[in-house]
Amino acid sequence: MPTSFMRIPYRDLLPPPNIIPPAAATLSGAITALQEFFYNPPPSGLPPSTVVLTGAGLSVASGLADYRGVKGTYRVNKTHRPIYHHEFVSSHETRKRYWARSFLGWTTMSMANPNSGHYALRDLGKLGVVKNIITQNVDSFHPRAHPEIPTVELHGYLRSAVCITCRNEYPRDVFQTDLARLNPVWKDFLKEAISSGALDTEDPNEKRNRGIKMNADGDVEVPGAPYTTFRYPACPTCLSNPPPLADGTKGVVEVDKDGALESSSNAGILKPAVIMFGDSISPDVKHAADKAIDSAGRLLVLGTSLATYSAWRLAKRAKDRGMPIAVINMGGVRGEEAFFSDLDPTQPGNQGVRTEISTESLLPALVHEMRKSGGRSHSHHDDRQAAVAFERTNPAEVFKDFLS
Repeated sequence: MPTSFMRIPYRDLLPPPNIIPPAAATLSGAITALQEFFYNPPPSGLPPSTVVLTGAGLSVASGLADYRGVKGTYRVNKTHRPIYHHEFVSSHETRKRYWARSFLGWTTMSMANPNSGHYALRDLGKLGVVKNIITQNVDSFHPRAHPEIPTVELHGYLRSAVCITCRNEYPRDVFQTDLARLNPVWKDFLKEAISSGALDTEDPNEKRNRGIKMNADGDVEVPGAPYTTFRYPACPTCLSNPPPLADGTKGVVEVDKDGALESSSNAGILKPAVIMFGDSISPDVKHAADKAIDSAGRLLVLGTSLATYSAWRLAKRAKDRGMPIAVINMGGVRGEEAFFSDLDPTQPGNQGVRTEISTESLLPALVHEMRKSGGRSHSHHDDRQAAVAFERTNPAEVFKDFLS
């Protein structure tokens, strides 16, 4: 679809949420409500386990930018526009821009670590209340923090580059080394940026003062930087043996004397192993996400506004199945009123929960309280019934030579 007809969804603020139940406006009240959510059996016919759906807000505490949060890319950098899938595939110059900015951002991405929210999910798995996780995030924090809990990476991952022709994947850190070899001036600029701490600060205003804009998913924008000078390597597999294209014609993979892909190539193009805007999720990943929803009886939504359809439809699928939904997100969520419209106004959390308390504060505190209670609810519901239910869930100066 042409770019002019594609619109990034929900760049503006979404309406503020109604806190459900009202007591969930405080940390202690939210913990109590979520224990009700986990400890009470889901509606008849639904499995006793919980599936978790996460977004970029969960990784903010790891120092990464999100999209629609208080300091999110769409809030702070009003002119930001992601590279579309069809642009990346069809344009050599667009790929230069993407890989240059990703080259600068990869250090921050690769050095970041899962935070207390990710590890709290690990612990909720050990407590037997979380069975599967679906994430929109491409930072690989979930498989690192809790490899024992199956995770569906809905939008792919940045840890690899993938060839759009042969589909072979290559580790991103190895690819980063190739980029540094092909772009020594950019390598020196990155070294200076790291030394100055320009990539360390989480304050977007300070980043701008230092001449950079740090967007979500490791995209570092340097106004005035000569992206057209950036070079990137070819897929080594296709370079050694150019494969036929889908239409039967022979693939062309041409490189310069240093091994950088030439614009005349129509194969051997490496892209990040992520779903870019305008691309489609593979049928296998879509099926795995649907299966994770259908095999659970509750849905816990963390750190996402559900602005992308691929995530929103999963919450809608859960609602259509009659699954109780709990949402922990700072700010509004797309169409969230529909998820809670039929709840009993006096329900304490077993039918649904909505709170704006940060995940890095709430989730570890929740785990702490659940461990203290020994897996038993302290609500007005029958303790024995709840226990049984719980057991079942078991900048330009450096580039002056280019610009002169």
